[in-house]
Order: sequence, then C-alpha cells, then structure tokens
Amino acid sequence: MDRQLWVACVAILLILIRLLHLSYVNGKRRLPLPPGPDGLPLIGSVLQVPFDYQHVTFAKWRKQYGDIIHARFFQKDVIILNSVRSARDLLDKRGQKYSDRPRLVMFNELMYVFHPNLSTMRYGERWRQHRGWYQTALQTRNALNSYQPLQEKEARKFLSALTCTPDVFISHISRFAGSTLLQIAYGYSDDEFIHMADKVNTDIMEVGGAGATVVDFFPILKYLPTWMPGTGFKRKALQARDAGLISRTVPFERVKKDIASGTAKPSFTRNLLEKNASVDSESFEFEVKGAASVIYGAGTDTTITSITIFVLAMVLNPEVYKKAQAELDDVVGRKRLPNLSDRNSLPYLDCVLKEVYRWGSPVPLGLPHGLVEDDEYRGYHIPRGAMVLANIWAMGRDPEVYPDPEIFSPERYQNVQPDVEDLMDPRKTIFGFGRRICPGRLLADASVWIAAASILATMTISKAHDANGNEIVPEAAFVSGTVIHPKPFQCDIRPRSAEAMNLIMTEAHE
Repeated sequence: MDRQLWVACVAILLILIRLLHLSYVNGKRRLPLPPGPDGLPLIGSVLQVPFDYQHVTFAKWRKQYGDIIHARFFQKDVIILNSVRSARDLLDKRGQKYSDRPRLVMFNELMYVFHPNLSTMRYGERWRQHRGWYQTALQTRNALNSYQPLQEKEARKFLSALTCTPDVFISHISRFAGSTLLQIAYGYSDDEFIHMADKVNTDIMEVGGAGATVVDFFPILKYLPTWMPGTGFKRKALQARDAGLISRTVPFERVKKDIASGTAKPSFTRNLLEKNASVDSESFEFEVKGAASVIYGAGTDTTITSITIFVLAMVLNPEVYKKAQAELDDVVGRKRLPNLSDRNSLPYLDCVLKEVYRWGSPVPLGLPHGLVEDDEYRGYHIPRGAMVLANIWAMGRDPEVYPDPEIFSPERYQNVQPDVEDLMDPRKTIFGFGRRICPGRLLADASVWIAAASILATMTISKAHDANGNEIVPEAAFVSGTVIHPKPFQCDIRPRSAEAMNLIMTEAHE
C-alpha cells in the first residue's frame, strides 16, 4: 500500500470514529429528560412549588410523573427521587457521579465562608480529610463504645429534669442532645456553649434549606448591599455567620488553653490538635474548628426532632407505649435503668424507633446532591450539574412498601423477609445515601434509643387535659424546614411509680 492510500485510510477511519462518537453523544442528548411539570420561560416550575412542605408536593407529583422527576427551577435542572430504589441506584451505586454538592451560595459563600462544613462541602480532597476525621471519631466500634457511658449518664440527667419540670420536656430533650454532642466535640457541656450553639441553629433554620433560596439560583444577588429591598436573605445569612463564628471560636479556644495547661478533657478537638501538633497551626486549626462545630450543629437538631417525634407518637398511640414498656419490664426489670447493651434484647423497641423515623422523617428532603457528569437512567437523560433531591419523606410513605403509611404501626417490621426488611428499614434512608451518608448516624441513633428506653422504663406518657378534664389530642403535624419539628403540643409526663422516681434520683446523682 503506497503512502497516500495509507494516509487516506487512516483519515477515513478517524472520520468514522468521530462520526460514531458524535452519533453516540447526540443519541444520549436525544434521550428524554425524566417526566415532570411543564414550566414557564425563565422561571421554570418555581411557581408550582410552595415555600413550605416541598416534600409533600414532590410526593404528589409522583402519582402523576413516577418516582424519578425532572423540574427546572429558574435555569437549574432538578431531579427528584421519590423511591428507595431510584435513590439507591443513583446515589449509592453511582456515587462517583453523585457525591458532589451543587453550588450552595447561601450556605457556603455567605454563611459558612469562615467555617468548613462537611454537610455542604464540595466533593474532593478537603471533604475526604474531614470525612476521615469523623469516621475515626464517630464510626469505629471502639469510639462508639467509649461514648456509651456518657450517653447513659446524660439520659439519667434527662430523666431527673423531666420529673422536676415535665411541661418543658422539649427543653430537656434539647439539653440532653446538646450536652452529649458538646462533650464529644470539646469535652465540655456548659450551658453557655449550649445556648450559643442553639442560637446558631435557630438562625440557620430561619435562613432556609440548602439550595432552596433565591441566591442559590441567582448567585449574583450575593453582591447586593444589605440595605436594598429584597436582601433580607443576606442579612439573615450574615447574622448566622457572625453568631456561628463566635460559637465555634469560644469552645475551641478553651480546649487549646486547657491543652496548654494539661487539663483538657478527652474530645474530638483535643485528639486532632494533639495528634497533629506539628502541622501548620493556623490553617489546620481553621479546619478543626469547623469540623468540631459540625458535630454539634449537624447532630443536635435531628436528634431533638427524633426524640420529640417519639414522645408525640407515644401520646397518640398508648397501646404501642404499653407494649414497648412491657417488653422493657420483662427484659430489664424495674430495679435498674436500661443500658445500651440491652438493645439487642429489645426487638419491639427497635421496631418502634424504626416507625418513628419513617413516620416523622426528620430531614424530609435530605441535602441536595450534585451530578458531576451526564448520566443515563431507565432510558432518561440526567444532565450534568443537576441538583438531585432524595425525597425521604415520600420514601417512608410509599404504599407499596408500607401499607397504610399514615398509620403508626411498629408491627409492620416484624416477621418480614431479610430483603424486604432491608428495603423497609428507614435507618437506611433518613441519614442520607452513598458517600454523603451522615457519618454520625450510629451515634445519633444510639442517643435516640437510650432516651426512648429511659422514658419507657420510668415514665407514664399520656394526653394532657384541659380545665374541664377533657383530653387534649395533639395534632400529628410538623413545622416545615430542612429539619422538621412537631408542632408544639401538650402531654402529661410523670414517673410511673414511686419506685421509678427513687431509681431516677439515685442514678442521676451517682
């Protein structure tokens, strides 16, 4: 073959390869987007989604469009996953594509600019470093076992507070959750720290959900001066940022001071600072300061909500409460308080807490995932850069998985096949998916368990009564937010017997 013919053949081959590539790419582009609501020019489907209870709207859309939905909010593609199957297929099995976060201007560029936060951090080396710290501190069996005495001690204090002022039970739940996590993060649980951190959490909740504010869709708005009308979002963000800076700095500096004097208590912060004493201090301390504050900030609200939902569910379902209490009496008895080591012997209580997680879904939409490259799923095109939302609330109300989903029924988890049990277990959805699953989930679940078991062992919970002696039936309703909360409700909480009261007082002061 002469040289010219050889060159011509190679050229033709390259052209064919290029044409095949273009055909493949264009074919992918011709794949339809998942079904979803028709939007308007420029704004997309924004007007079809209320500011509150978006998870409920997305669940209704499932009946019309299916379990994977595409919508456009302004110029942003949004993919909504309404089933466990679709979430696992994409977020778990294709984690290399779905582990990023979308650009969260409100959280990462206005509020957390001085605060590295694993929850909203983009996927990369920095994220891996922080994730590794949490895996060592919050997921190893040795670490979890080391926290059990602390969780049990705080549960005893929680019971003692309940006996004194049961009407403010949510405040006691808040202190139980906050004190436990502050001691893990810093070694201390002073009320000053708790109040500061709670103020920050409140400010963050008022700002709105991650990826749900107008500045997330129009980043240029972050440059507007705060005096301009319509920039309330920025004023709230800067307020949360400044309060957060103080709440992170005060306990961190105390730990540093105590390390220098040799009096620092064991904690996440002390461990990281001491093990990395030779690392460049300023940049490393910046990372540790942010990581420590996330232990409290990301863990308290969901724990408080879960325990409060448990109380509400028990008020509304007294037969469940009595059955779980009877199991505790049979296994633990009435002469001691339950410990975390009792958990495997109390299967019905585990079913109760599964139902609490499903029925309440503390974080109904989780946090948004970001897609780093084009993908194809079930014959649909999922575009690079899309914001992907897992509708955990809808997953917990899937009638094909949970018949009569509005009914609170722990018995639904009993006597099911292993594959069905895996699909039904809400603990495998409420903490997120894939590489973005919450690293503190085992610790949080243990705190909820010990609080619930301690209440069951010692307290009677029932409906409150009005001045005329009529029962006050609380509403099974929730306040919307990134983390939902039961609407304020009344109930009657009191020690179940004089023996229980004596047990609480004895163990709380040991």
